[in-house]
Amino acid sequence: MRVLHIITGLGVGGAEQQLRLLLRHLPVECEVVTLTNPGAVAAGLTEDGVRVVDLGMAGNRDLGALPRLVRIVRSGGYDLVHTHLYRACLYGRVAARLAGVRAIVATEHSLGDSQLEGRRLSAGVRALYLAGERLGRATVAVSPAVAGRLRAWGVPAPRIEVVPNGIDLARFRFDPAARRRTRQHLGLPQNAYVVGGIGRLAAGKRFDVAVRALAQLPSECRLLLVGGGPEESVLRRIAHEVGVADRVLFAGERPAVPDGTPGPDLPSLAAAMDVFVSPSPEETFGLAVVEALACGLPVLYASCPALEDLSAPGARHVTGGAREFARALAETRAAGPAPRTAPDAVRHYDITRSATRLMGVYTATVSSSAASSSPKGVSSP
Repeated sequence: MRVLHIITGLGVGGAEQQLRLLLRHLPVECEVVTLTNPGAVAAGLTEDGVRVVDLGMAGNRDLGALPRLVRIVRSGGYDLVHTHLYRACLYGRVAARLAGVRAIVATEHSLGDSQLEGRRLSAGVRALYLAGERLGRATVAVSPAVAGRLRAWGVPAPRIEVVPNGIDLARFRFDPAARRRTRQHLGLPQNAYVVGGIGRLAAGKRFDVAVRALAQLPSECRLLLVGGGPEESVLRRIAHEVGVADRVLFAGERPAVPDGTPGPDLPSLAAAMDVFVSPSPEETFGLAVVEALACGLPVLYASCPALEDLSAPGARHVTGGAREFARALAETRAAGPAPRTAPDAVRHYDITRSATRLMGVYTATVSSSAASSSPKGVSSP
C-alpha cells in the first residue's frame, strides 16, 4: 500500500511529531507533502528515509497551490491519501478527489470546545470543515472527546474512528544519567525542585498560571518550560513582574525523537523535571501529560482527555488558577519523590498500538473505496 500524507506544516509541533513517529511504525510505503513551513520535522522525516515535498503554499487562499497538489497526488500512484490539520484537510481532500483517489482519511488533531488549531470556532469555520469532511471516507479522532465533538458538529458517527495518539514508551523511560546530564547542560542545580511544562507557548496553554504559581513556592523551586510560541515574551514579562525571572528557564522547541539537534531532546528534558504541570483548560488529547507519566513524573493537569477513562496513579486533576496550582505543587513536593516508573495506564498509548489501529482504518477505507467504485453488480477483486 502506498500512502500520501498531506499536512499543513512540519515545524516542531504535536501533530507534526506524531506523524513522524507514526511513519516509523506503519508497515506501508509513505510519502509526505507539507503545504508550507518545511521545518525541523521535515528534516527529521528526510533523515528517516521518507520523501518530503514542500508545496510552497503562500497562504490560506493560495488557490494556485491546488493544481500543483493534484498533480503530485495523480502522479504518485497512491492507494490512500491521509490529511492532517485544518488547511491540509481542506486542500488535500479536494486534491485527492480531483486526482481520482477515493480512499481519503483525515486525522482531527486539534478540535476543542471553543477553538480549532487556535481559530475561534465560528459558523463559517464549521461549514467549511463539514464541506471538506464529506469528500473523505473516514475521519480519525485522537480521543473519544474529539469524536464526541465531531458528532456534535454533524459528522456522521459511522465515519468517525478513534485512534489515540501514541508515544515511544522506551524513549520516555526515566534515565537518571540523562537527568544529571540535562540539568548540568541547562545550569540547573542537581538539588533544585524543577516544575516542568511542555507545549506551545500560546495563550490557550495558560503557562502564565505556572509562572505565577512558581512565585508562591520556595526559592529552590524552578520552572522549566519546553516549547516556543507567540506568548514567550509575555511569559518573560510576567516572570519579571512577579519576581521569578531568574527561576524560569525557557528551553525552546525540542524534538520528541532524535534528529541531531544540539542539546537535550524531549525525553531528557522530562527526566530533568520533578513534577509536570499542564494548566491548559482545553486539550484534545493531552500528549505531553502522557509523555510525562511515561517518564514517571507526578502530573498536575487541568484537562487531559487521554486520562478520562483510565486510572493513572500520579496524575492529579487541578481546577482553578495559580493559587490552586501552587497549593497542589507544594503538596506534591512535600510528599517526597516517588519511584520514577510509568503507570500501567500509559501502555494503552504505545505507538505500536496506535499504528496497528490506524492500519485497520487504512485497510477498511481502501476496501470500501474499491467496492464503491466497482461497476454495479461486479465485485471488486
